[in-house]
Amino acid sequence: MLNGRKRIIPALTGLALVGLIGIGPSGPAQAEPDIDDVQARVDRLFHEAEQASERFNDARIELRELNSDLRSLRADEDRQGDRLEGVRQQVERSVVRQYQGQGLSAVGQVIVSDDPQGFLAELSTMSAFDDLQDQMYGDYTAELEALDIRREATQDRAAQVAEVKEQLAEEKAEIDEKLAEAEGLLDRLEEKEREALVSRDTTRPPVSVPASGRAAAAVAYAMAQVGDAYVYGAAGPSAFDCSGLTMMAWGAAGVALPHSSSAQYSSGPQVAESDLQPGDLVFYYSPISHVGMYIGGGMIVHAANPGSGVTTAPLHSMPYVGAVRPG
Repeated sequence: MLNGRKRIIPALTGLALVGLIGIGPSGPAQAEPDIDDVQARVDRLFHEAEQASERFNDARIELRELNSDLRSLRADEDRQGDRLEGVRQQVERSVVRQYQGQGLSAVGQVIVSDDPQGFLAELSTMSAFDDLQDQMYGDYTAELEALDIRREATQDRAAQVAEVKEQLAEEKAEIDEKLAEAEGLLDRLEEKEREALVSRDTTRPPVSVPASGRAAAAVAYAMAQVGDAYVYGAAGPSAFDCSGLTMMAWGAAGVALPHSSSAQYSSGPQVAESDLQPGDLVFYYSPISHVGMYIGGGMIVHAANPGSGVTTAPLHSMPYVGAVRPG
């Protein structure tokens, strides 16, 4: 614990996501690492891991939406399957009435056909097909085909997202290995150098933040988490990633946000930097992969990285992209 903070320094395990830079193993025969070099490597490691984490958050959102759509399509298919069966029975009864007193071999072929397309094929061989064709049956057949296409498309999309998740899971092992190597580099530093490295971006939080309305509740929640740990994909109660913190903070104010920095960029009207107010969300990097909350005085509160945890920092401590005002 450093300076009374609650975070673990550095939390370099449990990261989920995409291939990062290689950091060579540190053997005892190698020269002592330069702190600036270690800082650059660790910073890049954290940043690329966060980019991957936010892509993973986006994939989870997409997968939930696809699964919801798929459930709706299947329910539609079941309801319309019942309708199709009703129409089928009507046509069968009409065929029987049409052919009463005649040979029923053709009728039997129609009635025993379970496949809808086979059912239509058998009807097409009967001389009375034109008289028996019903507009509702034709409309329903077309609608069923459209549903089948939509269902297949949704299943394909769900499979694509599942493949993305599988790919991310496979790459997790490589990331853990790289992070272990990074931790090895940090371990080679003297304690004072290590502490300076992992706490370099921290700033003493302000005593109070002037905010009103929903923004006041959001700011109060975020500021109460200062000192908590940074964990990729987490959204509380004691650990967060960047979008998890802002999602939970605005959730405490009654505003629902997605767990994704890029998606949160579309959560409200954009705000010019000169018009920033406490509670506004501020975004970083291109493509967007980090989000924090403005607290006034040119400062933000954010879940920074596994080394710094939830902390405050200057607004322009990272490449600034823009801001939005939720609620």
